[in-house]
Order: sequence, then C-alpha cells, then structure tokens
Amino acid sequence: MSSKRIDLPADLAGAYLALLSEREMLQAERDLVAAERNTAVAHAAIAQAMLSDSEALIVRLELAIEKLRRELRGQRSERTARLIDQMELQLEELVMAATEDEVAAQVAAAEASNVRSFTRKRPVRKPWPENVERERRIIDPPTTCACCGGERLSKLGEDVNETLEEIPRRFIVIETVREKFTCRDCEAISQPPAPFHATPRGFIGPHLLATILFDKFGMHSPLNRQSTRFKSEGIELSTSTLADQVGFGVAALMPVFDLIESHVFAAERLHGDDTTIPIQAKDKCTTGRIWTYVCDDRPFGGKAAPAAIYYASSDRRGEHPQKHLASYSGILQSDCYNGFEPLSVAETKAVPITFAFCHAHARRKFFELADIQKSARDRKRKGKPISPIALEAVQRYDALFEIERQINGLSAEERKAVRQEKSKPLFDDMHEWLKRERATLSKSSEVIGPIDYMLKRWDGFARFLDDGRICLTNNAAERALRGIALGRRNWTFAGSQRGADRAAVMLTFITTCRLNDIDPKAWLADVLDRIADHPASRLHELLPWQWKRLREPEKAQDQPIA
Repeated sequence: MSSKRIDLPADLAGAYLALLSEREMLQAERDLVAAERNTAVAHAAIAQAMLSDSEALIVRLELAIEKLRRELRGQRSERTARLIDQMELQLEELVMAATEDEVAAQVAAAEASNVRSFTRKRPVRKPWPENVERERRIIDPPTTCACCGGERLSKLGEDVNETLEEIPRRFIVIETVREKFTCRDCEAISQPPAPFHATPRGFIGPHLLATILFDKFGMHSPLNRQSTRFKSEGIELSTSTLADQVGFGVAALMPVFDLIESHVFAAERLHGDDTTIPIQAKDKCTTGRIWTYVCDDRPFGGKAAPAAIYYASSDRRGEHPQKHLASYSGILQSDCYNGFEPLSVAETKAVPITFAFCHAHARRKFFELADIQKSARDRKRKGKPISPIALEAVQRYDALFEIERQINGLSAEERKAVRQEKSKPLFDDMHEWLKRERATLSKSSEVIGPIDYMLKRWDGFARFLDDGRICLTNNAAERALRGIALGRRNWTFAGSQRGADRAAVMLTFITTCRLNDIDPKAWLADVLDRIADHPASRLHELLPWQWKRLREPEKAQDQPIA
C-alpha cells in the first residue's frame, strides 16, 4: 500500500499566524454585519415610533379643533358629541401604541450603540395641587464617601422626585428624597441611586397605575371617563396622560404574559372559546374576536395552577386559533367549530389535538325547543308548542349532569370509574334513542338540527366516558369570556387591532388572578412596584399563583396571636 505524501508549508508559524489573521477578519466581518443589522433595526423602530407619535399628535390636534369649534358655535347635534367621544377613544389607543413603539425603539437603540434613542415629546404636565397630602420619604444617606471611603460627609443638597400615588379615598404625592453629601477630604459628591419606578419619571405610582389598568380592563371604564372622575376629585390627569401610562404599564408586564402563555399551553387539557368584539376600522367597526384558552385541572383534582390566556383577531378565520394552537397536542374542550384544527393541519402534526365537545352546547339546543316558560309566552302570540323529544333529551342530560356534580373534584381515575359505571349506560341508551327518534322525524322538524349536531360528532361527545380529565361542559372558557360580553356596552368597541391585543394581554392577568382567588388590583400594584428591578432569573415569582404562595407566610406573620 502506498501513502500519498502531504506537502506541509515550510513556515508553520507563518501559516498559523495567517490562519489567525483570517479568522480575525471573518469575526470582524460578522461583528460588522451584526452591528449594521442592529443599526437598521434601531432605525426602523425609531421610524415606527416617530410615525406613531405623529399619528397621535394629528388626532390630538383634530380633537382640540373640534372642541374649540363646539365652544365657539355651541353643540350642533348629538352626533357631534359622539364624534368627540370617538376621537378621544381613538386618541387614547394611538397614544398607547406610540408609547409601546417608543419603548421598542429605546430597546433597539440600546443594542445599536451608534444610534440615538427616540423620546416622544409629551404635553407639559400640570403641577400637583398644593392641597394634596404629601409624604416625605428620605432614602438613607451614605455613611462613607463612595470615592475614598472617608466618613466626613457634609450635606450639599437633595434631589426630590414627586410621584402621585393613590390611597383609598384620598391622593398623596410621595416625595422621594435623595440627599447629596460632599466629602470634606476629597470633595467628592455622594448620593444614593435613584429608585426604580413603574413608569419612566415615576410621576404615577404603582398603586395608582394598577387602579387605572384594572378600571379600564377589569371594570370596563374607558380612560376618558376615568379622566373625568379624577378631575371631579381635584386631580388633572388628561386622557392622553392616562393612555401614555397604560402603554408603559402593559409593556412592563409583557414578560409575565409570556410566562403565563407557556404555562397554559403546557397543560394536558384546555378549554377554548371565543366571543365577538367590535374593533374600530376606517369609517366603521369590524366584528373581531377575542379567543381564550383556559387550563383548570381542579375538577379532576389536578395540582397545576389555573390560568387563562387571551388573544384578539380581526375576524373568525381558522388561521387564528391554528396559530395559537400550533404547538399544542393535548385535549381541547370546545364547541364544534372546525377551525381550531382541521384535518389538513392535524396531518402535519406529530400528535394532533384530541377534541372533546361541550355537552352544554348540545343541551342548550334541545332546551331552546323545550323551554316551557318561553313556549307559554309565545303561545299567547300564537307560538309553537314545546317539542316532547327535546324535553326528554333535556331530562336525559339532567341525569348525566347530576352524576357529574357528585364526582367534581375527584381524581381522574375515580371520575372515569364512576362514569363507566353510571354515565356510560345512560349515554349509550341516549345514543340509541336519538337514532330511533331521528328515523321517525320529517325533514321539516326543528329537533332534527340538535339531534344531527350530536350524532355527526358522537365520538367527540362520548370521549368524556374514557378520560376522567375531560369535563362535560366548556363552561370554564365561557366564564372567562362573560366579562367581555358584559363590558361591551361600556367601552363600545376597541379603538384598533393593537387596542384589542392590549386588552387581551390585560384580561390574561385579571382572569388568571381571579382563577387563583387573588385580587387583580393588589397583584398589579405589587408587580408594577417590583418588576423594574426584579431579577430575570426570578421572574416566575411574579406569576399570580407563585406570588400568592410567597405572600402566605407574610400574612401569617401579620395576623395577631390569639
């Protein structure tokens, strides 16, 4: 066997240095490309922030012009008043969007060292009234010089930051004082670092910001109404100022939203549903959707914390829930909407979603045809009598729901055993009865619709018999959407798609707190107070259920000993 001779360079040291030089050049090129990319991203973010700021300014000026015209010429019509209200809602959405873009631009500019950050020009804020109660909080001054360690410090002056905070039934301006000291040995100036604030400049305290956020998204009170309420209490906070603070608050809470999202889609079983939400568009409102996915294992004794996640979309096309559920492969309880995961999507996934349909939806269709009271009222107006088949279907369902009440909270294995013993015979008999009745009905019968609704999807309805984790209904998701349906009358519509997305983020926090028996306002206030300087490695401590668990020892210590 002959081996081929390898020609080595005569000067190995020179070749090695050349190789190192080439690597350094490649690394320099990579660094240059990364810097150019960061610069381009920063310029794009700054341009978006400037555009959002300009849009907000235009609407603010249009609103001011319309108000001046109204003062000059008087109220022309009710339509003009509605137009001003609409413009105020549009302004608050644009200001919040501009603030979020400003935060994004500042983050992008920080990554590109050669790009100057963008800061919006805001209206001059009026000083706080002199009759507002003030509390002076002095940060402990330094005891030694930060430069030389000397202890001969002399007070030079102080910096005072005023933060408007809310205490129930009264307002207070907190003056956070940072005293300055100069060293008599080396004349260096020492001063404590400035504290972190929930929002830049810190003139809105975390408790007040939590109140604003909770009232808007939890109590469905638009910012223009909140501004009017503050004014009646002697505090001037314009709608644009409130919108600016809401934008900062939502941006600060986004890391917690991402953690809740991961927790929800890691669940073995989810409840999914959606409801309509009007979204303002050009010259009209479009019918958008708010989607929710709820994980709640308490009905089958699960230990995972309950939580809910919300998303907003401009329509009900299936691409939206398919995007939400792209990586999910557990059990989804829902109505029979086929947009969650059609066959074409399921074929592309390693483990497709297992669907369990809501029996409350199926029972409701029969109940509408068997509502005795409604039929009695309609009969006075020559309405149709009740359907005996629908009435019997409701009675059969009532027997199944009674069994479910008895096993609620038991383990999944115990629930499955009871269902196999008690529910399965009833449900199988119901299946045979529905098929017999369906064969005897004419095509014009109203009860055919509810029967076909079940028979065509029987496997999905029967899945609860073989899995104790599945609930009989999708009421967990419906309860999560009930507040939106009740609040639509107050806020009328979302000002934009981004406004709907912002509402979905805040509804995630509020509903998750309520599912864990936590006051959403107290949680928001504490998290907004801590999140600015909270270590990223301990961000999970701010999740509502973790936050509650960590506070229980503190509550136990505060309780008096009997």
